[in-house]
Amino acid sequence: MNVSLQNNDKVSAVLTVKLEKADYQEKVDKALKTLRQKAQMPGFRPGHVPAGLVKKMYGKSATAEEVNKILQDAVFNYIKENKVNMLGEPLPNEKQPLIDFDTMEDFEFLFDIALAPEFKVELGAKDKVDYYTIEVTDQMIDEQVKMYTQRTGKYEKVDAYQENDMLKGLLAQLDEEGNTREGGIQVEGAVLMPSYMKNDEQKAIFAGAKVNDVLVFNPHTAYDGHEAELASLLKIEKEIAKDVKTNFSFQVEEITRFVPGELNQEVFDQVFGEGTVKSEEEFRAKIKEEIAARFVADSDYKFLIDMRKLTMEKVGKLEFADALLKRIMLQNNEEKGEEYVAENYDKSIEELTWHLIKEQLVEQNNIKVEQADIVNMAKESTRAQFAQYGMMSVPDDVVENYAQEMLKKRENVDNLVNRAVEVKLSAALKTQVKLNEKTVSIEEFNKMFE
Repeated sequence: MNVSLQNNDKVSAVLTVKLEKADYQEKVDKALKTLRQKAQMPGFRPGHVPAGLVKKMYGKSATAEEVNKILQDAVFNYIKENKVNMLGEPLPNEKQPLIDFDTMEDFEFLFDIALAPEFKVELGAKDKVDYYTIEVTDQMIDEQVKMYTQRTGKYEKVDAYQENDMLKGLLAQLDEEGNTREGGIQVEGAVLMPSYMKNDEQKAIFAGAKVNDVLVFNPHTAYDGHEAELASLLKIEKEIAKDVKTNFSFQVEEITRFVPGELNQEVFDQVFGEGTVKSEEEFRAKIKEEIAARFVADSDYKFLIDMRKLTMEKVGKLEFADALLKRIMLQNNEEKGEEYVAENYDKSIEELTWHLIKEQLVEQNNIKVEQADIVNMAKESTRAQFAQYGMMSVPDDVVENYAQEMLKKRENVDNLVNRAVEVKLSAALKTQVKLNEKTVSIEEFNKMFE
């Protein structure tokens, strides 16, 4: 067997594999022997079908199968052993000689190979990149504190309505004269939260309402005719609710207000673990620290976007084997056709360029991702998900179980590996360029992605 690579130019080559009978015959004979042992034909005992008959029946297919196996291994091993920086996969050369397994014993296979362009990324202190730190405001901390105290809050009955209170009472449909309509819609124990009404004038009717007050309002106007909300309030079908446009009376029977819990040691321990913080000042400081830590991932993400722009400008336009890469792209998107390739090729090359740059940066910085990194990333991701719901102090065994479930799916593992690489790469690159550090509000930061 002979395998060779001949460059057409800097970014494409032809890989040639030449096979002689001696390269595959032993494997073919072994395959036919196995087939003979399993073959069952009328007039012959199992395993005693004549070898010549088995060869006549299965020789061609066995040869084709074994040659194909040897060919695949030869191509893979050559590329791996010679560290060929190939893009995509090998494609059959358009000048591939015709293969006839009936008459030929020696075979020659030709493959087109797209090669990655050669370039070098060099970074130094002269390269300036903005790094955005997102400001943690008192409002953010207040909202987080409020969320925690609401968990230990309770509902209390009060005498007069304030915004966000809940009202309960008798709802009755009125006629044109303002009297209770005979046979009209009535709902006992109807629940209203005027703060959710869409119409401000209707909402204002309930301001300062007291127990036993009778108020007149129009549900259709209050909820802008939204049939789902009307149906829920009036306890009727949506198809009927959309046409109910009359006024209703509402006799207030009960007013309930949610009162947040106290900010005390019990809340501190629930959030951050027993004894971790012991005062409101420490609690707020710890919350600020947690929010800032979550923002670091966002800052690093933006930093990598800016590093991508910088390095791509440094590298400039790279040369690619466009015709061959378009063939590969078409083969991978055959159902979408040539029009899809034409529309998306440039974007694909842009992504490929960044991929190659990132690969080089990873290699330059000797970045490796171990199993422990993947597990830790899964745990961090799990903790971040719990943190979204205000659960900061989740037991380690719970985090471990969630992380292990995440690691069971291949697509999750691939994402975690990529994130682990980017975290390490970001940390390395921040030491190699000059950071132009800026503190911005969350609103300013988000506008950068619009």
